[in-house]
Amino acid sequence: MSVGTQRLRDDADRLRAGAIAKREDPAVVDAALAADTSRRELSVKVDALRAERKSISAEVGALLAAGTVKDDAKVVAGKAASQKIADQLTQLEEQLATAEAALEDALLRIPNPPDEDIPVGGAEANRSIRTWAPKGHPGIPADGSAPATAPAPEHDAVAERLGIFDLERGAKVAGAAFPAYRADGAALIRALINLFLDTHVRENGFTEIWPPILVNEASARGTGQIPDKEDQMYVVGRDGFYLAPTAEVPVTNLHRDEILDGAQLPIRYAAYTPCFRREAGAAGRETRGILRLHQFDKVEMVSFERPEESRAALEWLTERAEILLQRLELPYRVLLMATGDMGFVQMRKYDLEVWAAGSKRWLEVSSCSNFGDYQARRMAIRHRSEAGAKPELVHTLNGSGLAIPRVLAALLENGAQPDGSVKLPAVLHPYLGGRTHLAPPAPR
Repeated sequence: MSVGTQRLRDDADRLRAGAIAKREDPAVVDAALAADTSRRELSVKVDALRAERKSISAEVGALLAAGTVKDDAKVVAGKAASQKIADQLTQLEEQLATAEAALEDALLRIPNPPDEDIPVGGAEANRSIRTWAPKGHPGIPADGSAPATAPAPEHDAVAERLGIFDLERGAKVAGAAFPAYRADGAALIRALINLFLDTHVRENGFTEIWPPILVNEASARGTGQIPDKEDQMYVVGRDGFYLAPTAEVPVTNLHRDEILDGAQLPIRYAAYTPCFRREAGAAGRETRGILRLHQFDKVEMVSFERPEESRAALEWLTERAEILLQRLELPYRVLLMATGDMGFVQMRKYDLEVWAAGSKRWLEVSSCSNFGDYQARRMAIRHRSEAGAKPELVHTLNGSGLAIPRVLAALLENGAQPDGSVKLPAVLHPYLGGRTHLAPPAPR
């Protein structure tokens, strides 16, 4: 249960307001309250009948133990009464199971209420809270609007000159939005993955995880993909698995149904996985090249925190992603996401968007989120603040650190040179054998 029955009863008005702010139907809160009332009423009736049946059985047992014959009127009457109660119990227990299932389903469909200071609205209400640009860049306005950059080619045109994408053959193998990378394209993706993991592990203290990319239904439900985003996930139908849409799903579930030692918190993991999502956008400019894909690569940061430390942890997590963008010399802005654009399970979310000089648009390369105890309640992830203390839910957080395709697109557009080459940021040189540029292949 994402919300919990006690919070449902105590804080129904805030849950309704949170649903409205996130543009979800608040009626689900009332449906959950009705199911909870029905469940409690049925539970009382079931418990009373069980107690009555137990009492009758004890009386019959006492009579038989005292030597009363089985066909004695009191014994017969007692057995008849017990059977009647058993029949009633069967019916009520079925109704109780139905009410419990309805409550569970309704609770899973209540979105996590946003923090109180989150701007209300859709994408238009997202708030730019800071920007950054490398030396020599014209700079980004404080409001996060478009900078005045010089004309540049778009990433798909750059990639074609370099010969580093093979989108047609990728589509032949799996379909549109399943790219194949070749030569320097494949090497650059591997370099980015290694850079990100090395930074998170060696500098930021994350433990590296290489998780499964197939997840079961319980894992998908635990992080909130089910039921909210189930239609966007690839299902391995015969075996009942899902392809992971992000490393968040398998990595956060590593501690499902566990009580963690509070002294070990925070626990922070970094993981690379390919990511799979069915929805890749309608045909058009946004789907050119590698901007919206069904399969893409990403390094994810996942953190388990004490509740009182999670808000500060989100700021720290976001800064880890920003440091990577700064080292890649990519201009970016940080957006505080509005209630209607932040997602179903987040209570606070920042998006990091890089400026792509060729397409002259902002490209999201990271989302950093605090889920509070919402996911932890689904997964029963708790901690003890000290030995012998009552277990409490942890807070879970995650952040992209970073998503590869749009980082790659921005590198190609922002680094494009007049001679057709692409200048690489210094941080990547050691990962590419000391090379400073990607150059078009020599004519044959």
